[in-house]
Amino acid sequence: MVFSKVSRVRSTVGIPPDYAWFPWRRPVFAVSRGRRGYREIVGDPEAGGGVDRSNERADASVPGVFAPPPADWRERADELDAALPDFDWRALPPGAERIRFDAPSGPLAGLVMGPVDGERVVLVPGATGSKEDFVLMLPLLAGAGYRVESFDLAGQYESFEAGPRRLDPPRARYDASLFLDDLVFVLESGRTPAHVLGYSFAGTLAQQALVARPDLFASLALLSSPPEPGQAFRGVKRIGPLSQFTTPHQGAGLMLWGIRNNLNKVPPGRLAFVRERFALTRRESVDDIIACMMATPDLRTEVEASPVPKLVAVGAHDLWPTELHARSADELGARLAVYETGHSPCEESPHALSRDLLALYAEA
Repeated sequence: MVFSKVSRVRSTVGIPPDYAWFPWRRPVFAVSRGRRGYREIVGDPEAGGGVDRSNERADASVPGVFAPPPADWRERADELDAALPDFDWRALPPGAERIRFDAPSGPLAGLVMGPVDGERVVLVPGATGSKEDFVLMLPLLAGAGYRVESFDLAGQYESFEAGPRRLDPPRARYDASLFLDDLVFVLESGRTPAHVLGYSFAGTLAQQALVARPDLFASLALLSSPPEPGQAFRGVKRIGPLSQFTTPHQGAGLMLWGIRNNLNKVPPGRLAFVRERFALTRRESVDDIIACMMATPDLRTEVEASPVPKLVAVGAHDLWPTELHARSADELGARLAVYETGHSPCEESPHALSRDLLALYAEA
């Protein structure tokens, strides 16, 4: 793979003029808490394809959170997860680097950590998420010898510039093929086959990529991914039956309202970061992801037939009942891991999840 040559310039920029502000938020200057603005890596606009591996080091760290893990961290995973403090989620582990993928839909902001010659792990966040959702896992997987990458989906957080209007030819929506083509591009941009984890919506996306390009996969992990095809929200606890009466825009609005009002009771540091992320995430990209989830393809037969090792990892208090996830794991030929968390084991149980991922990778 030949990477495009780009200049590495740090700049501060405001929100793009066509940004669709959330109605409940007053405009802010990019990500404001202690930062001067969105930190952009500027490349040659005429350069085509490739990855800008800028080697821009993380500019902040939290020693208590990102201290080297003890040698027996896998055996003590539950204990270490229970002791995790609240912290500033904009901080990154020492050794993490910012990268950019010049994907078909536009520039995708990413992170990488670990030895350049290590087996590759690609962690893909879901709707309203970002690469930072995995920062507590980066040192654990990288410390085990893996080259760990993550990136923001098109239209999400620092990939806000990427979207359907940048495609050739331009399109109107952030549809499933846009996200699939971007993921395939990212996987093709480095060492393959790679170990791929898809979180929530990205779990469906990862399954689509596995079926389309099995040569790119060494293993597949589905983290809190929709367990049923079709209208994926119909099985959500308590409110699932009501989802049949909502549009994607309404469904996205309800989800964003719940996140902003902290219905999941996340700690203050996490809540502050999540709310700030909305300053860049494009609302239409969230609407379109919800539309994709309302038409989740049925890939159970194809995924089950894949020989790669597979893991379904969920929280006991996830949006969907554990029984649905257990049935899905059985249908996909995957192992099931359940943690005492909500929808986000990567945030609440990073040691236990990383331990189980390393066991999965060993099978490959």
